[in-house]
Formats: sequence, C-alpha cells, structure tokens
Amino acid sequence: MSLNSDATFILSGFADEIAADLDTQLDVFEELGLGHIDLRSVDGTNILDLTEKQLVHVRNELNRRDIKVASIGSPIGKIDITDAFEPHRERFEHALDIADFFETEYIRLFSYWIPEREEPADHREEVLHRMETKVDLAEEMGITLLHENEKDIYGDTPARCRDLLTTINSSNFRAIFDPANFLETGCQPYPDALLDLIEYVEYLHIKDAEFGQRGAIRPAGDGDGRIPEILGAFKRRGYIGYAALEPHLAHAGEKGGFSGPEAFDVATDALRACMDQVDCSYE
Repeated sequence: MSLNSDATFILSGFADEIAADLDTQLDVFEELGLGHIDLRSVDGTNILDLTEKQLVHVRNELNRRDIKVASIGSPIGKIDITDAFEPHRERFEHALDIADFFETEYIRLFSYWIPEREEPADHREEVLHRMETKVDLAEEMGITLLHENEKDIYGDTPARCRDLLTTINSSNFRAIFDPANFLETGCQPYPDALLDLIEYVEYLHIKDAEFGQRGAIRPAGDGDGRIPEILGAFKRRGYIGYAALEPHLAHAGEKGGFSGPEAFDVATDALRACMDQVDCSYE
C-alpha cells in the first residue's frame, strides 16, 4: 500500500450505485465530499468493457474533478470454476491494463462460483491454480489483487479466505473485508471473521446486514455487522487504507448493487457516524 495520509480511513465508493451515468455519479460524489472512487461500471457498461475512447473520457472527467481511482471493481473470478479459464485469464490481463491506465494499484476480484451441491474442497486445486496465475501476472505489474468474500464463491468463509491468502502468500494478494457478505453466509464478521483475517486485510467494503438473511442489507451500524467495532479494531492496529461504500440498499445481485442518490447519501452519513462513534479519522 502506498497511501500517504494522516487519516485512518480514506473514503471511497462504488459510484454506479448512485446512477448509471458518470456525470450524476461524480456530481453526488462531489456533494458528499468523496475524493476517491471504485470504478465498476459507467452507463451500464462494466469498466472492463468500455472502449478506449470511453476510458479516456472517464479519466478526463475524474481528473477534471480531482477524484482519484481507489480500485478497479472488476468482476474477475465471478464465473463458474468449471468454465474455461483461458478467456477469463485474457480478460484479467485487460483488467491489469485498466488499473495501469487509471493509476491505481488495486483490482478487486473473486474466487469463482462453486457448483451447487458440490464441495468447495473438491475444487480447491483448480481455484488455487487460477488465483496463483493471476497473482503472478499482477506481481509483474506491481498491482495488488484484493479478494472479496462474496457469498457462494470458494472464498466465502473466513477459513477458505485464509486458505487462499496463506497458501498463495504474496504481498500482491490481499483481502477485502465485507461484513455484510459474511453475515449473509451465517458468519459473524466481528470478532470471528476478523480474527482470522485482519492481518491480511487491505481494504474494507462498507455495508451492513442482518445475520443469516440474504438480501437484508442495511446502512452501516443498522445491522448485525458491528461496524463501529470493526473500524475500531483497524484503528488500534494503525491501519491506513480505503473504506469503500458499497451500500446495496435498493438492489443487490450477482453483478453488483444499486442504492440511488438518496440512499447513497444515507449510507455515507451512516458510515461517518460509525467512524465518529469510535473516534476514527477519515478523509
């Protein structure tokens, strides 16, 4: 991580949860005082599928408004583990180029959907092969891959997340900690998941949820995620890193979520209130 800040947390967010079009996304970010963005989609098109001309336009608009790219919120790894790997590897290489284009060191990715009613352990070897291949490529470009604990993928439990992180054992492969995703799989993010993973966490996704209930997403502090305690734990460790708003307050699906401008505003206020509760500094 190469952040230089006096704050504990650098606030970012998935602006495509506000609206599809870039102008509205960035207008709201400016109103909320958010200076970093997780790039996932623009005008309904995933960031990896934009043309070169579109990418230049996005970068120019971000530069004009002085909004920096915190990470590329890619969908890499959100395919079945039984799907062909080579086309997906090529798509990942494009994601590396996109990260370089936007001058960010981070790409968010996942560890593959496991077929229903099959054991994740039966697919461990192939998951590790694919993840290690990507980490090797990322190391060559100085990019850090951030694994998100999405439900129904190989790394949807703290134990399997830790398995990936310890087996691959690379400083270019780190964890995103998403409390709501753990809650939806019936795992307590604090203290249980955090104790397993905190040493590997380099990024936070902020949304809350009800324990064991899929789709019951809440603003930070309104669910069972114990968000203030999680933030406090990172503060005590001297953490300096991103906390990215991914509220999913109106819709959550396999390809992302949506909140709308008003709900995104609510989510931002809720996160800042949680940070104030445990006296965390942020910018």
